[in-house]
Amino acid sequence: MSATTSDGARIEVRGLTKRFGSFVAVDDLSFDVEPGRITGFLGPNGAGKTTSLRMILGLVNATSGTATIDGHRYVDLPNPLGTVGAALEATNFHPGRSGRDHLRVLADAGSIPLGRVDELLELTGIPAAARKRAGEYSMGMRQRLGLAAALLGDPKVLVLDEPSNGLDPEGIRWLRGFLRHLSSEGKTILVSSHLLAEVQQTVDEVVIIANGRLVRSGSIADLEGTPGAVVKTSDAGRLAGALRVADVTSTVDDNGSLVADTTDLRLIGDVALRAGLPIYGLQPRKADLEALFFQLTEGTNRNEVTGGVAPAEQDAVIGREGANL
Repeated sequence: MSATTSDGARIEVRGLTKRFGSFVAVDDLSFDVEPGRITGFLGPNGAGKTTSLRMILGLVNATSGTATIDGHRYVDLPNPLGTVGAALEATNFHPGRSGRDHLRVLADAGSIPLGRVDELLELTGIPAAARKRAGEYSMGMRQRLGLAAALLGDPKVLVLDEPSNGLDPEGIRWLRGFLRHLSSEGKTILVSSHLLAEVQQTVDEVVIIANGRLVRSGSIADLEGTPGAVVKTSDAGRLAGALRVADVTSTVDDNGSLVADTTDLRLIGDVALRAGLPIYGLQPRKADLEALFFQLTEGTNRNEVTGGVAPAEQDAVIGREGANL
């Protein structure tokens, strides 16, 4: 990164709502994104994620509610390029222009030293393709170019819409480490995705929406729940009593397995042995976050609920609003 490192800035969303006719794309949405943290903005396709991000960035007018960055609406920021960098799609470049020239044009428009361009080409891993026409880039290379453009002003806040689309496993691993590095510098990072499993190893916090509404927010640790162990034995009740003597509490789940509040598998094995009980299965308890995500976001189709407009019409309205701002 550049020699100077900026402190992060807080994103605050309060009662954000967007209606397209009778269709409610975003419904009374409120959440915060803190500096030095990576927040996953999650929801199934069509949940309202992109519309929310566009409102935060001033690209779409909210019907009601507010979204501020560092205490200001985006349009009122005194230094937009130094405050927010955004990559909402991987096609906002001239296909006949090289990746380096695309970044140079943006740098020149923002009065950013051209040396920053080559620095970012190196950081995002595309120096070899810098002279190649951007229209010939793969989707993964386009994502990296969009990330480089978002970082030109060394912003305090980074807003990324589905940044891992088109990346291979190595690219996803690189992106994870790169975002971690940026957050360690104090930057505020908001990353949208429609898959919890995709960002589980990257984010610190999650904001999950469905049908335009908030359904869950908190840390990944909160979603994962209290760590423990699952034990299969011939007499779960008797083993629970033996564990209680060892200061380990446990419950029997619907499958007849014992769920203990300790991750010390050796202790559980020793207690079972002393109690003369066989163990048929013993493993750490881990939350199935993907299953939880689908459980939280499943529901009736939005158009059936609202009797609203079709997605194509919604996209057209968004396009018109963006062009008018």
